[in-house]
Amino acid sequence: MLVFFKERLAFLSVPKTGTTAYETALRPRADMVISEPPMLKHAPVYRYNRFVRPMFLKVCDAELEVMAVMREPISWLGSWWRYRQRPFMAGKPNATHGISFDDFVQAYMKGKKPGFADVGSQFKFLEAQPNGVGVTHLFRYEDQPRLQSFLSERLDVTLNLSRENVSPEMPLALSADVSERFRRKFSDEFDLYDSIG
Repeated sequence: MLVFFKERLAFLSVPKTGTTAYETALRPRADMVISEPPMLKHAPVYRYNRFVRPMFLKVCDAELEVMAVMREPISWLGSWWRYRQRPFMAGKPNATHGISFDDFVQAYMKGKKPGFADVGSQFKFLEAQPNGVGVTHLFRYEDQPRLQSFLSERLDVTLNLSRENVSPEMPLALSADVSERFRRKFSDEFDLYDSIG
């Protein structure tokens, strides 16, 4: 998570949406950088609302706008599946070696997900809170020019991004049947993604 106090902006770090590269590029410009531990680096809206927002509201009398990036849901799961196939993951409980993408998505759809498919939910991460706190500026991972243009203008910076924390390149083969079931069961994910302007 990055906070730019003067600009009244908090940049939430949705996992597997390229935010590590933005964190590296904008670290010198940010007023607050939370890069560890992962549960704070990747604090969802509800955790931001509970812990970070009150700090700025009560101490500084400042309400920040919240920005985040969302990835197309199948691509997002594909990134997790590929990420957990990195060589050093071999033999670890969350590794996806020997598991097809179809099997990974089917495991993700279970009520009690196995560890390797328990990767959270973008919809839940970004969900607005009962007090109205939510994401003010939501960008598609697939539309980097719009995201970069927003940051460049809002922060008055020139971005110099590097590729970081990248999943191995592998083809994503998802059968039509599994894709259809996933789209039906997780329609909230797709509706939110489709709503991004």
